[in-house]
Amino acid sequence: MDSFLDIAELSLTKTGEELCGDQVRTLNVGDRTIIVLSDGLGSGVKASILSSLTSSIIATLGRSEVPLHEMIKTVIGTLPICKVRKVAYATFTILEIERSTGKFRIVNFDNPPSFFFRDGHNVDLQIRTETILGREIKFSNGQLQRGDFVGLVSDGVLYAGLGVVMDFGWGRENIAKFLESLFLRHARTSQQIISAAVAETRRLYQDRIGDDATFVGVYARERNALMVLTGPPLKTEDDEEFVAKLFDFRGRRVVCGGTTANIVSASLGVEIETNIETMRPDVPPTGTLPDVDLVTEGIFTMAKALELMRNARGEAARITDDNNGAALLAKELLYTDSINFVVGQSINEWYQNPLLPKSISIRRQLVEEIATFLLTLKKEVKLEYC
Repeated sequence: MDSFLDIAELSLTKTGEELCGDQVRTLNVGDRTIIVLSDGLGSGVKASILSSLTSSIIATLGRSEVPLHEMIKTVIGTLPICKVRKVAYATFTILEIERSTGKFRIVNFDNPPSFFFRDGHNVDLQIRTETILGREIKFSNGQLQRGDFVGLVSDGVLYAGLGVVMDFGWGRENIAKFLESLFLRHARTSQQIISAAVAETRRLYQDRIGDDATFVGVYARERNALMVLTGPPLKTEDDEEFVAKLFDFRGRRVVCGGTTANIVSASLGVEIETNIETMRPDVPPTGTLPDVDLVTEGIFTMAKALELMRNARGEAARITDDNNGAALLAKELLYTDSINFVVGQSINEWYQNPLLPKSISIRRQLVEEIATFLLTLKKEVKLEYC
């Protein structure tokens, strides 16, 4: 499947509670992406512990590539049953996607049915039911195509508005219609879709959240790719190959570092144009090079961009609109799905930490910090050193 799996999640915590009783885990195992949404019985600390335990067990078994039915048996056998309500102490939904083919499978244990959209329209998946250890488990299968969307929800989403705005809560049919309206308005990312849905959930609760509510979205769409070229190579004779990597890349291109930019400009036979109006007291100005989307200074700008991304909790919309190099770089990284860092390892003694081995530069350490942060946002990251 030649599509990017855009995965996003948002939760609302029941009013008066500090911890959310819903938990989401995402992991990649070989060619499979596995997403787990677990809803602990009740709310607060107890529910959070139960859902964490459930999702952790599933994630651990998934990493060990335990067959799905064995995984379900283990989880069902582990979960105690509430003697009063006769229900399990935690429910769960598992979405398993084979990335190379797009084939997917949904396993549902007492959570609301998942949503599936094709061409922006709700499609009901066929459901088959199996009894495992005396509990009914529902299975659905499908094949993802570009533009498809899968949504997993906890029951707190369905019941939004119950007794406040409407008699029976928001309900599955109304949610499906709302999501279809988002596709008609050309929603482009999973984050856009679930943010709108969770905002509507909050509105229906009138900001008095009656139950933990979680929405997980998976959008199969075109991949937005970015290459970041930073730092000169160890050997100057590798400069041409270094620059060639940049211009052979299909996607957006960023150059970070004055020496790096000079190598690119020399290869192109052009001068770098400096954009003085982008200079700030703590951020050097950006530059302009043909067929390069952004040219910035290196260490200071990358460090500031990482700071901005962390403060914004990985949400591009929270980054300042000020057109300085750090903000522009942060947005490039956050608006992108797949980032390829090409890092030259020639060490500038002015920027070298004396506590680090000579083989590890501050630049390399900083790029790896940025990469680690981006991975927490479920982005695809590749590091290449030269």
